[in-house]
Amino acid sequence: MRLSVRAMPARLASLLLALSAAGPVVAAEAAPEVTVLTAHAIHTLDAARPRARAMAFDAGGRILAVGDAEALARRFPGARDLDLGDATVVPGLIDAHAHVGGLGLATLTADLVGTRDKAEVLQRLRDFARDLPPGAWLLGRGWDQNDWPEKTYPTAADLDAAFPERAVWLERIDGHASWANSVAMRAVGRDLSGDWQPDGGRILRDAAGRPTGIFIDAAAALVEDARPPLDEATAERALVLGMQAAVEHGLTGVHDAGIGLDQFKRYQRLADRGALPLRITAMAAGDGDALDALCRDGLYSHPSGRLQMRTVKVYADGALGSRGAALLADYSDDPGNRGLMLTPPEGLHAVVRKARDCGVQVAAHAIGDRGNREVLQAYADVLGDGAAGDHRWRIEHAQVLAPGDLPRLAGLGVIASMQPTHATSDMPWAEDRLGPERIVGAYSWRQLRDSGARLALGSDFPVEPVDPRLGLHAAVTRADAEGEPVGGWRPEEKLTAFEALRGFTLDAAYAGFAEDTVGSLAVGKRADFVVLAEDPLAVPPARLRGLVVLATYVDGEAVYTRAGHAD
Repeated sequence: MRLSVRAMPARLASLLLALSAAGPVVAAEAAPEVTVLTAHAIHTLDAARPRARAMAFDAGGRILAVGDAEALARRFPGARDLDLGDATVVPGLIDAHAHVGGLGLATLTADLVGTRDKAEVLQRLRDFARDLPPGAWLLGRGWDQNDWPEKTYPTAADLDAAFPERAVWLERIDGHASWANSVAMRAVGRDLSGDWQPDGGRILRDAAGRPTGIFIDAAAALVEDARPPLDEATAERALVLGMQAAVEHGLTGVHDAGIGLDQFKRYQRLADRGALPLRITAMAAGDGDALDALCRDGLYSHPSGRLQMRTVKVYADGALGSRGAALLADYSDDPGNRGLMLTPPEGLHAVVRKARDCGVQVAAHAIGDRGNREVLQAYADVLGDGAAGDHRWRIEHAQVLAPGDLPRLAGLGVIASMQPTHATSDMPWAEDRLGPERIVGAYSWRQLRDSGARLALGSDFPVEPVDPRLGLHAAVTRADAEGEPVGGWRPEEKLTAFEALRGFTLDAAYAGFAEDTVGSLAVGKRADFVVLAEDPLAVPPARLRGLVVLATYVDGEAVYTRAGHAD
């Protein structure tokens, strides 16, 4: 890739030229044996040497030395010189909880993120439907009734007038509720009216018992099973698109939180072709075919080092935004509703016990205070004396915890896998859901970290944007893009910039049993790193979301290089 450097400051121009020259590594026999990288600062996240100016790595992407530039130049005479000038290098960022296929699919369906009312939703759908063939389902994702003036769920009738003959199926921003029109509901092939409810889900109905078009959590499977399945080429393309977006934002690793065996096989085929630009730590989706494969065949690691699966992801409850998170008491803004346990306590115990017996790590989605308590109890019961071992079981989100449950994570050796941007997205309405007392135990990064729990940070994309810089900013400021509220929302829960960076690097690597390979820049580890135009540990916190990613490297190879600015 050739970069335009005209009209740039001289030092930045030199830097971009250096990055351009250090593009994708050529065939091994033609590659230099050693590369010595120099930069204004290298934050290694290695306690033995937290900061350096130079790093050497071999043609296979293994770090040989970290230290002083002159010393490394003497040690490796004739090495390729990669001078990054004023740039800062940090370990490759790892998203500890995301959905790669979902991100890719979001680019292939109608984008409803940020819609301010139902009229805007309908306009985006009309624009997208112009290119759809007759009979194709109109799919979309990203609506959020909390952002609309009425703040109430929409109905099938809102869609029917615009699309009387085409099936419409729209996933909410959090993935825990979906909106159908009448054509889509008729495709289900069974009567959706009455007072029955599917296990782990809820069909919203009017006073006459007729479905309104909103399906919460497991109820969405009724419509999902009725729509035409994705063809294999589209499913693989979604993975490729999702991974490309990830590396463009500085991610060198993603923990893909819940996939079936078919998706895992797609990853394997891509890995076999050398087509994984980053490291995927896949989690089997519940007690299904992927977990059965792990129990039958053992934990999986691809020879390339870019794909592994050793974890099962289970759902305890739903989400707070759709009032499906399981609470110990009623929702403050919906009396009589305490949310949903998607997996009942006895089911949680069963799948956790199965995973333990197979040597598989457990990662449980839990958002409400009841959901978190049920997971902690299942972990305590099944681990028993093994809680002191190196199991690294996780709670995904750990979003609302009763005060007495906060220290239990550290006591059980449980990792809190949390997403900072959830707090800044939810802060306009979270206290309405929970009330002033329960909100104290919500999005409690500082309380959990200070209790001794390890925090692995991520985004949950495409629920939130893929960009980890937004997560760093949210973790440190607890404020939105405009800096509101001033001083941050519940600022006592802020993390430092170093703690946030560690959550996206070394602690995320630890959560994936990969801290001996990635997560910090140290001798013997892989040369996974990100080149930034600014120093994330030196800029004012408000500037973290605007950090410029100049390049992303995996195994010492540039998998993304920022293009030059247009003249």
